[in-house]
Amino acid sequence: MKIIPILIISSVSFLSYAKPQMPEVLVNHDDVIWGFDFLKDGRIIFTERSGKLFVVDPKTKKEIAITGLPKVYAVGQGGLLDVRVHPSNGFIYLTYSEPVGEKATTAFARAKLQDNKLVEFKKLFSAHEPNDNDIHFGSRIEFDGKGHIFVTVGDRDNRERAQDLKYHQGKILRFNEDGTVPKDNPFASTKDAKPEIWSMGHRSPQGLAMNPETKELWEAEMGPRGGDEINLIKKGANYGWPVVTTGREYYGPKIGEGSTKTGMENPVEHWVPSISPSAMTFWNKDIYLATLSGQHLHRLEMKDNKVIKQEELYKNLDWRFRNVRPGPDGKLYFSTDEGKLGRISQ
Repeated sequence: MKIIPILIISSVSFLSYAKPQMPEVLVNHDDVIWGFDFLKDGRIIFTERSGKLFVVDPKTKKEIAITGLPKVYAVGQGGLLDVRVHPSNGFIYLTYSEPVGEKATTAFARAKLQDNKLVEFKKLFSAHEPNDNDIHFGSRIEFDGKGHIFVTVGDRDNRERAQDLKYHQGKILRFNEDGTVPKDNPFASTKDAKPEIWSMGHRSPQGLAMNPETKELWEAEMGPRGGDEINLIKKGANYGWPVVTTGREYYGPKIGEGSTKTGMENPVEHWVPSISPSAMTFWNKDIYLATLSGQHLHRLEMKDNKVIKQEELYKNLDWRFRNVRPGPDGKLYFSTDEGKLGRISQ
């Protein structure tokens, strides 16, 4: 009798996670879909950088255009940027590039959605001070679940202002939900400092996410040629730009004083060459970054706030991923500069 060996395979996966499936595209537009979030009824509200706002039903893929929007500075990297739905107070929060004469700045506003129109619209904040550059407006919005809202503002290509507390440029800001300034902000009592500032030394912060388990605030930002980074954000901390960076000028020379300096925070992770992180989120305990020049979703497996594994997903699609966020259905949603809004199952 011939004995046939039997190979027994354990049910435990050799992988630490299940790889996401291929994306399902829900929306195809002709413009950058910069921000999106989820309404209580399950529909998705999303921005086009040109200044338009839409709501789509992910079940039927039926879209509705929303009216009542502010005028935006849709030039270069400017336009209608992030949109977030507050989980309890009924307000829709927006960031956008606000025209100020022939200049522009980053603005923050809120409104309510009623009959396909924004009502009770109120601008809560305009960053000081406007300039005529058309890059690095920011701007992401995140809630802390304790009555506060964080908003990122880029350096607007005025690098030195990222280190100057008299300006909002190159900062993460913290507000109360009505747009007022919390009294416990780190520079609220500092002479000549802008009281909204929570952290400083940021270049182009387009990723912002609260870890749902630890309630720690994380940020992702683009460097110049190299120097992209993710940071664990601390109250009142300085993240170095442009004094310290691992990036270089686009024409080659080094920037600043090196890659580290006493009194300035080191990134948790950085990338040379650039991948251009434009958004970040937490999904199934991992960090996911949307990347522009990298043209992929970047998965970071974390342990004790350190990166232990990295993976590039969907690079073969050649999409510039602009935003990424988990949905209420447990799927991972994304948007692209090619005008796609979609989702991924796992």
